[in-house]
Amino acid sequence: MVALSSTFRRLRRRTAAGAADPTPERRVQPVPGDESTPVDIAPNDPLLAYLQSASGAVDVEALKLDSPALAELKAAGVKLAVPLVSQGELIGVLNLGPRRSEQEYSSDDRKLLDNLAAQAAPALRVGQLVRQQEAEARTRQRFEQELEVARLIQQNFLPKQLPELSGWQVAACYQPAREVGGDFYDVIPLADGQVGFVIGDVTDKGVPAALVMAATRSVLRASAQRLIEPGAVLERVNEHLCPDMPAKMFVTCLYGVLDPTTGHFRFANAGHDLPYVKTALGSVELRARGMPLGLMTGMKYEERETLLAPGDSLLLHSDGIVEAHDPQGQMFGFPRLKEAVARYPGGGELIDLVLADLHDHTGSDAEQEDDITMVVLQREPDQSDSPNGKVIGQLLAEFEVPSAEGNERMALERVAATVAPLGLAPARLRRLETAVAEATMNAMEHGNAYQADRPVTVRVYAEPGRIRVEVADLGGAPSAPDQAEVPDLEAKLAGLQRPRGWGLFLIKNMVDEARETGDGEHHTVELVMHLEPELKVGDDDDDT
Repeated sequence: MVALSSTFRRLRRRTAAGAADPTPERRVQPVPGDESTPVDIAPNDPLLAYLQSASGAVDVEALKLDSPALAELKAAGVKLAVPLVSQGELIGVLNLGPRRSEQEYSSDDRKLLDNLAAQAAPALRVGQLVRQQEAEARTRQRFEQELEVARLIQQNFLPKQLPELSGWQVAACYQPAREVGGDFYDVIPLADGQVGFVIGDVTDKGVPAALVMAATRSVLRASAQRLIEPGAVLERVNEHLCPDMPAKMFVTCLYGVLDPTTGHFRFANAGHDLPYVKTALGSVELRARGMPLGLMTGMKYEERETLLAPGDSLLLHSDGIVEAHDPQGQMFGFPRLKEAVARYPGGGELIDLVLADLHDHTGSDAEQEDDITMVVLQREPDQSDSPNGKVIGQLLAEFEVPSAEGNERMALERVAATVAPLGLAPARLRRLETAVAEATMNAMEHGNAYQADRPVTVRVYAEPGRIRVEVADLGGAPSAPDQAEVPDLEAKLAGLQRPRGWGLFLIKNMVDEARETGDGEHHTVELVMHLEPELKVGDDDDDT
């Protein structure tokens, strides 16, 4: 006699009298001296339905069914099959072979077997339930132990403390949706005072995700110490993870390197959510393309960079924020998070306010759907003041360019990288680049006479509705108003016109505003480009 479950049932023949095995879904082994063998019954075998509906002992030899299991029972010499039914469910069958007296089973024998089945079925059911509960308890205990191991792994690999960087505030938040999440973040000290920042998400939970997270972190830390560029680091990590990545798992990851002195941030992205930068004029996304880690070998990761100006904040985040739903099923969404970054202060306060917005969106009783991770880097404000004490603009960058031929390209690229997140139209950005290059070249040549010890100073400001760039040399005071000349190409080439005034005329045609100032020692050209100006003639031509 064997026990049957609702999904998989087995029968076992005994030579004289059967005994119940209370363990469901397990093959019963013969006892010593017993020549019986198990008989499997498929879930769709018609014998199951017949035994379920039978009212007593079933004469196996007289039964006519197209049943493979019935054929095996007959071949094994089973004469009677007594169904064990508890609460309307077939939970076992008592199988009997020929009587030792070789006589047929009498009606009294059948009645006795039916009474025995009626009493044995509830006891067998109780035994099955006890075994099932014990198995479930062992499974729960094993699962809890696995979760505890995974939680310890994850806790040990998260940063114990955040770095203290002069002029910066660093804040982080990690809230797993369950005991163990798939999110992780890390902070990596690098050479020359630089710092690597990592945020990632493993597409699974529990021990597998914790082990993949630990492997990713270890390989990434080792690669970051050997390689300089973030894109090369992610490429190396991907090559290490691919051979051993479990099926249907991968890792999204963003890795960036911050130079705290300059605010320069280089980054690469392996399929992770885009970070946001809060600037004086709003918030912008930082885009870089790349496949998640662990999917395919040979992947390349685009590397991008930006300049975090004084007062700017950078938010790295996981998808647990934007994919959170309200009671009506609407997601929090990327636009709302981007707006929050633009509206709120940076640092730890930004994290608190985003979490408050998220709580208002999901409702107080909502269960957290996914892990929530945020890392915020905020550069402390460093604003320039005018003589009357009013703020004249937020200084985004200040750097020096050696006075040497060709270095105007250096100034052009640095200014372009600084203002790129501010949303200036591509055609107008190219105009500003041209004006900066022209102003820098004039400053190096005519202001500093290409003397190596006399660099050109470039400052970039963000002001309400506009960008202002200052290019300063050591050429002294500006031209007097009455010295302004009408540009004449032939006169300039013949040396009859002053090159500085002529160059300023060209620059004025590239930007919205341009002016000269001087303090007796320094000569400065100011270039102003409005962020939302009326379209000037020729602007659309630059896009062709």
